[in-house]
Amino acid sequence: MRSWVCVKSRTKLTGRVIFKGDPGYAEARKNWDPHTDRFPKVFVFAQCAKDVSNAIKWARENKVPLRPRSGRHALENNLSQVNGGIVIDVSDMKRIALNKKSGTVVVETGNSVGRIVKSLARQGYIAPFGDSPSVGIGGITLGGGIGPVQRTTGLMSDNLLELEMVDAKGRVIHAGKKRNADLLWASKGGGGGNFGVYTKYKFKVMRAPATVTVFRIVWPWSQFEKVLKVWQRWAPSVNSKLGSELSIGPKVGGNVTMLGLYLGSKDEALRLLAPIIKVGTPTQKTVRLLSYTKALNFLLAPDPVLTQRFSNQFSSGFGRRPFNNKAIKAMREFLEKAEGNTTAGFFFLNWGGAVSRISPTSTAFYWRDAKFYVEWNSSWIKPSHAARNISLVRQTRRKLQPYIVGSYINVPDQGIKNSGPVYYGKNYARLRKVKAKYDPNNVFRNPQSIPPA
Repeated sequence: MRSWVCVKSRTKLTGRVIFKGDPGYAEARKNWDPHTDRFPKVFVFAQCAKDVSNAIKWARENKVPLRPRSGRHALENNLSQVNGGIVIDVSDMKRIALNKKSGTVVVETGNSVGRIVKSLARQGYIAPFGDSPSVGIGGITLGGGIGPVQRTTGLMSDNLLELEMVDAKGRVIHAGKKRNADLLWASKGGGGGNFGVYTKYKFKVMRAPATVTVFRIVWPWSQFEKVLKVWQRWAPSVNSKLGSELSIGPKVGGNVTMLGLYLGSKDEALRLLAPIIKVGTPTQKTVRLLSYTKALNFLLAPDPVLTQRFSNQFSSGFGRRPFNNKAIKAMREFLEKAEGNTTAGFFFLNWGGAVSRISPTSTAFYWRDAKFYVEWNSSWIKPSHAARNISLVRQTRRKLQPYIVGSYINVPDQGIKNSGPVYYGKNYARLRKVKAKYDPNNVFRNPQSIPPA
């Protein structure tokens, strides 16, 4: 590690700086995808906003591309790494400050979702979370931030009140309702890596219930069609205090699992769950009343980012009506071809409640009017299997296109052409105007970033 001054540069890199060839470079390169094939010139692990500012200025002076990085969860590795460029990694910035009087929390952008929600839970507060504790709060919030409590709390981004961001000139900018409100609007679902490098967020939080009910129901894979047909009608209309995720694995080695929680009693949860529990022949039925902190441990199983063996290709969309037999046939074809005993499969999340009470244009996150969210991914271990699996995911998207709208920017698919309206719907034109204001020279860009108007 070293601070280093390029002969061309007036600006000195600060923070924890690792150049190609330095000790620690191989570790710094590791990403969620174990087969990442990008080799940045330098990694800057920022300790504060000033380090971010210096890194941006250095990149511009040296005319090298840059990428922000937080939790290393980018599902497409060239969105958070770049050959010959600089990666500005904010994962060392981990302060959390809860203000119980105002019901708000200020968090630095290097925190993982799990670290924040568990810290708040110990103090009696609830904040939205997704299906992974190791995802960085920055990336997930900026893309919207979906998860099992969203029908009560809204999306993560719906709870964002203020933010701090370093812009393309290295200036520290603050945004809230009264200043730079357009940037706050764009940051509520407009995706990371578009407008600047974010360093701090202020969220509203709510008191956590003392106890909640969690559940995990498992069925044999052969019953997935029967379960899905009931789930996709039951889940969007059930009490909004109940969040439900349905995962369907590949035919070889997979099963059907429903995981979720109800912010209420076990008796009431059992009553609400009855229509889905009686479907088929579940092989496991777990319904437990737990303290809120223990419920988080149940729902957020550890998922080490840098030790996984699989590469993945994802795609996603939003369902406005239940999948019919033709759509389910396309799912079956995918699940029969996906490699067994990997992380491949389909994932559904019920929608509605607080998410759908906000209009599609009130924030940058457009896809409010849905019944459920759906994503699918194919996984592989051998790099030689990549092309086949990527093709399988993208063929499946074409087959499902009549039954879904949009796509979730936090689950990017670079096979989507002209992706802006697909990710952002009718908000895309306004997002391009915000981009033109805060990054007119398109310094923050990647293969699917928002171009300036």
